[in-house]
Amino acid sequence: MSISASNIGLGCVTFGREIDELASHELLDYAYEHGISFFDTAAAYAEGASESIIGSWLASRRPEPGSFTIATKLRPPYEPGRVSQAVNESLARLGVPALDLLYLHKWDETAECIDFATALDQVVRDGCVRTLGVSNYSQNQLEHAAALHDRHNLERFRVVQNNFNFAVSDMDLEYREYCKSQNIAVVTYSPLGAGFLTGKHKNGVEPGSRFDLIPGHQNVYFNKESESKLSRLEAVAKKSGHSQAHLALAWAMHQPGIDTVLIGGRTRTHIDQALAAKNFDDLKIFAELDSESAS
Repeated sequence: MSISASNIGLGCVTFGREIDELASHELLDYAYEHGISFFDTAAAYAEGASESIIGSWLASRRPEPGSFTIATKLRPPYEPGRVSQAVNESLARLGVPALDLLYLHKWDETAECIDFATALDQVVRDGCVRTLGVSNYSQNQLEHAAALHDRHNLERFRVVQNNFNFAVSDMDLEYREYCKSQNIAVVTYSPLGAGFLTGKHKNGVEPGSRFDLIPGHQNVYFNKESESKLSRLEAVAKKSGHSQAHLALAWAMHQPGIDTVLIGGRTRTHIDQALAAKNFDDLKIFAELDSESAS
């Protein structure tokens, strides 16, 4: 699936939670004007407010059909009888005739129910959803899902979206190569590790940050291995004269087997940072980073 002309997508988790509708619209305007046409949201983001804000932007700006891609997500538990209703609720909030991409928000054992898989297949056949994907799935979980769908001649998952950055990766090279062999697009998120890689949390979690709002994410990053990688990034940044954020973004955007990197943000500056990083491809610096970070 070709999900964007650019390899940068805009994650919209901040909409309705950290920034209001006006600020969200301004961010969408700026992203779209600069060639970012893939917008990632979820029914769970601000209890549907993120989807509604994107919907009001689409209604007021009226971008050319086909010039953008919107992805949203179903959250578990996955119930066969809820699929059509949940899809229709997202369609209503977004104000679109069909969902370009519908992910399962994360793996759950209820996703392996054949009745649920059949219900997912049906919304594609009905034209309500164009493409199915999964988020926060391991390679084994994705392979198992593919086997289940193939056995029953059901629509496969065509996109996988996982956390991937210099400190923490849920998409190793083997996984990415598997996706390539299966024609599954790879989308990654959190290239700055929710701000961890910028170094702003070195003296403790910054109030109002993602780690402050969702404390459960702290354990993923605040550990010996991730902090060692942060120290290495800091050293290379100091030596090269580039900021940690710039190097972390550039590293994430130039790894093999990745189709789109989602960036989050609250202001235009975050988009400018990403665009600058996309154009930075210093193999020597990447090699210096990887010499210490390779697992």
